[in-house]
Amino acid sequence: MPLSTYWADKYVENRRTAKEAIALIKPAQRVFIGSSCGEPQHLVRALSEASNYFKDIEINRLLTMETAPLTLIANKTRDQSLNIRSFYLGSAKPQAIARNKRFITPINLSAVPRLFKSRLLPIHVALIQVSPPDDFGWVSLGVSVDITLAAALSADLVIAQVNARMPRVLGQSFLHVNDVDVFVELDESLLSIGETPELNAANDIGRLIARLIEDGSTMEIGLGATHQATLLALAHKNDLGIHTQNMTNDIMHLFSRGVITNRKKGFNEGKMVAASAIGTEELYEFLNDNPAIEFHPSDYVNDPAVISRHNKMVSMSVAMIVDLTGQVAADALPYNHFSGVTGMLDFMRGAVQSNGGKSILMLPATDLQGKKSRIVPQLVDVAVVVPRGDVHYVVTEYGAVNLFGKSLQERAMAMISIAHPEFRDELFYEAKKMGLLSAERTLNESIHGVYPIHLEESVQIGGEAVTIRPAKPVDERRIQEHFYSLDKDDVVARFFHEKTSFVHDEVKGVSLIDYIKDLTIVAVVGEFGFGRVIGIGECLIDPASNEAEIAFSISKPYQKKGLGKLLLDKLAFAARENGTSGLIAYTSAQNRGMIKLFKSLPYKIDSFFDGEMLKLSCKFDQSI
Repeated sequence: MPLSTYWADKYVENRRTAKEAIALIKPAQRVFIGSSCGEPQHLVRALSEASNYFKDIEINRLLTMETAPLTLIANKTRDQSLNIRSFYLGSAKPQAIARNKRFITPINLSAVPRLFKSRLLPIHVALIQVSPPDDFGWVSLGVSVDITLAAALSADLVIAQVNARMPRVLGQSFLHVNDVDVFVELDESLLSIGETPELNAANDIGRLIARLIEDGSTMEIGLGATHQATLLALAHKNDLGIHTQNMTNDIMHLFSRGVITNRKKGFNEGKMVAASAIGTEELYEFLNDNPAIEFHPSDYVNDPAVISRHNKMVSMSVAMIVDLTGQVAADALPYNHFSGVTGMLDFMRGAVQSNGGKSILMLPATDLQGKKSRIVPQLVDVAVVVPRGDVHYVVTEYGAVNLFGKSLQERAMAMISIAHPEFRDELFYEAKKMGLLSAERTLNESIHGVYPIHLEESVQIGGEAVTIRPAKPVDERRIQEHFYSLDKDDVVARFFHEKTSFVHDEVKGVSLIDYIKDLTIVAVVGEFGFGRVIGIGECLIDPASNEAEIAFSISKPYQKKGLGKLLLDKLAFAARENGTSGLIAYTSAQNRGMIKLFKSLPYKIDSFFDGEMLKLSCKFDQSI
């Protein structure tokens, strides 16, 4: 055809039926099918119907919940008619995936376009779906740019289903009519998904994550994060930005609320950037010609170097199983047509290289039936999607931990502390058996304790952010360091005698608690998982009297700044909430600070001096 042919004439001349277009595929060719919700369903149906006439065709695509039974055909013909290559980095544990695992090609999504463009894996035919051409002859790949653009630009033959329901999405999503060989016109609804099933555990996870995310962060939200959990985590933040693999309904809703402004991304400011969209028709309408949105291919969106250029980049990814050392398995979800697993590692690695960035893994502590722990001693018979060295924050409904820089013993203790209490005994036993924990290590009452997240609070003291929260098993070392940092007089005030060592057996009673009979509140400054304890309030219930004995220690630079009052109020609230009748404290008659602190409580205070120690007490039912 002459190069001077007007594009509109070419478009008309190259229109075909789906059957005619599919007939152009030759034996032994490699055929790419457009990704995720951008799958050209009409062309795929025609391909399926013509499969008996094919010989040794290889289908290349991202893992998909099929709209036409191509995998079934491959199995029936013993791969002699069709063979499948699915790009997917998850495990093959789910039954639907396991029976066809031979088709899986493990690869990071950021690397797939290079396979096509370099012709290391040449694409002979690309089946894609596009919007109708605009006045200048440009069609948009719409909801599926990811690896589809690279496949289309490098394919020998491009067959496009032209669908008026495909949104025209801005960014690097366009092909010219001259770059397409065959046009098949058919309007039909794009693939869409409903809302992710809501889980109470996911909502608790969302509340925990909210404490980790700062205003002005740039977000990547992985598939599988439930709607309610996402809102709980992000709805009250300010000036968030979006750089993500998949645009979703949740992102659209956050944008409409004004939570997402993209003003502080530091890179591609003012734009939400993604590679594809997975959601409802409402989302697809939102994307159409929206100047706030740009879609780019996966070798850009998923490039860790690009991801790391954003301010406070946060990746929120959903895991299936995590073992005690931090290895992660992840899977495609049965209610999605597409798996986001393939790009998880790209975003995790990019996020932690960002200035102020965080990589957060989310998982419910148990399966849907509550009968199996999703935290296991060791990954067995599943693919490791994320190596242990890449894992930082892990969050379940029972707490959040940061594994970065932690030893295997610290990791095991951390993961057990956020597992479901019913499985902690078993995990602890297996950890010792595997040599992850020393022989003398115990979990005491914390083996069944449920972390009371509602007791967490962030305050400003002298212009510095301080977190007041219940102690965790992972705090043992930093509690030791706090005690060692105390002045001699403060040690005597806390322990009633001189003391120069604070060994593990003594400190574990402060960090290994059940949060009811014994509770420790710590004040922490610094980054989550690496913070420094600057104050400790301890509370131990005497079952005989149902009174809680309290004790405090505060680092010298933070004394006389109101920190003791904050700790006391938190302990009093928790003790009363747990049904304790009152508080008692033992101190020296010269410890005016402690006496004044205790008497600040809004209850009638009784004092008793036995010649050596002063006992202070109050009852919660005797208010002033």
